[in-house]
Amino acid sequence: MAASLARLCARLGPREIRNQSSLMRSIHHVTRQDPFAQARIADIGDVRFSSLYDLERVSDDIAAHYRAIHQAGLLPLSAGGDHSVTYPILRGLAAEAPVGLIQIDAHTDTWDEFQGSKFHHGGPFRLACEAGLIDPTRTVQIGIRGAQNTAQGWDYSDATGMRVMFMEEVEALGIESVVAEARRVVGDGPVYLSFDIDSVDPAFAPGTGTPEVGGLTSLQALQLVRGFRGQPLIGADVVEVAPPFDPTGNTALLGATLMYELLCLLAEQRATA
Repeated sequence: MAASLARLCARLGPREIRNQSSLMRSIHHVTRQDPFAQARIADIGDVRFSSLYDLERVSDDIAAHYRAIHQAGLLPLSAGGDHSVTYPILRGLAAEAPVGLIQIDAHTDTWDEFQGSKFHHGGPFRLACEAGLIDPTRTVQIGIRGAQNTAQGWDYSDATGMRVMFMEEVEALGIESVVAEARRVVGDGPVYLSFDIDSVDPAFAPGTGTPEVGGLTSLQALQLVRGFRGQPLIGADVVEVAPPFDPTGNTALLGATLMYELLCLLAEQRATA
């Protein structure tokens, strides 16, 4: 199971993504968008935990934080942390009705309990599906790859109707066709976009907990995110940046750049709403 082999330190990702975001500029070179001119944007800080070592309480704290954001009519763009954070984020944003999901990742993250806990980075989308937060028939998982000790995650995604696009299919189709297929799957309804940095090949993003060779290039990753322009997003995240495993800082820089791409999508959506 992927969770058993993960390297730690994703908790340091948000701080380093913030550091690297100082290199981001405002006007996009392709779309000529300036998200800071299109919407009011602010870093509202970190989620405060009431009991750091109680994973269920941590999940509740994150969910409550995002519920308040959602009720205030804001569109959240989040930096993880490992992928376990996306489940409580969805609890806060999608409690009224299930939403579509665009997941860009090396792993399906649909495994069951691990070491007696359901709160781990290998199972957020199984939890979200079982809680009725995401519609599995409107879920697409892009870039999946890497050997596993059990087929449990792949089998769960398949059995529930999620569209799994293994990296070989992504490479064969090309980014434009992958975007078209993902748009077909999620349709026109509300959708959440979650980007795990391990979807990118470790040649470009070595600083992550569960690196898998044979992934997206950094350019493909940016083009993929940009392809979802106009999709009705309720929020997005970039997760699993683990700075200690990349002394160059390039993984966090890519994470910050991806967040800028997502910010452009969300700001344009807010400006045209």
